[in-house]
Amino acid sequence: MADVKHFDPDTALDLAMRVFWRQGAAATGIQDIVDATGLNRSSLYATFGGKQQLYRAALDRYARDRSRTLLGPLEEDGRGLPAVHAFFERLVETRCTGEFARWGCMVSNAHAGGENGDPEVRAVLDRQHRRLRSALHAALVSAQRQRQLADGADPETAAEILALLAHGVNLRSRAGADAAALRATAAAAVDAVARPV
Repeated sequence: MADVKHFDPDTALDLAMRVFWRQGAAATGIQDIVDATGLNRSSLYATFGGKQQLYRAALDRYARDRSRTLLGPLEEDGRGLPAVHAFFERLVETRCTGEFARWGCMVSNAHAGGENGDPEVRAVLDRQHRRLRSALHAALVSAQRQRQLADGADPETAAEILALLAHGVNLRSRAGADAAALRATAAAAVDAVARPV
């Protein structure tokens, strides 16, 4: 007879994701996951494998579900530069207020941590960076079509710079940076590629 799980693996993975997100992979032990989920080690190992497999699954869950909140609106917004400004406003708001304030972004945290040496983790990080850069690029191309960009501004280069700025906002917010300062920096970066009024 097949073993019947007496817990919801999706809920357990979400709880584990929060621990890894808040503490980072290196600082998280399997006992931290046991404490957060209420599951015993054997149930965790049987369902997810070891800590590294669980971390990979948690990072993938975060990248798939959490980034939808921030990137989805940017990907669907055709306003050009106002869409980019709105993206950075949402980003700073998300990183500096609410339940997950000062946790940063699990993807950006992984870029800065030792876990990025794992090829499967690196693949998730690269995929997410491409998605972020692509969403910003599309918004900047839309801005260019609407004559919002300065003459000579290159949407491709600007998208890469703004993507790196987004990672910087994530990391600085985790370190306790002031939300107003982050907003001002992001606004200045976007305005730097705008057509003078």
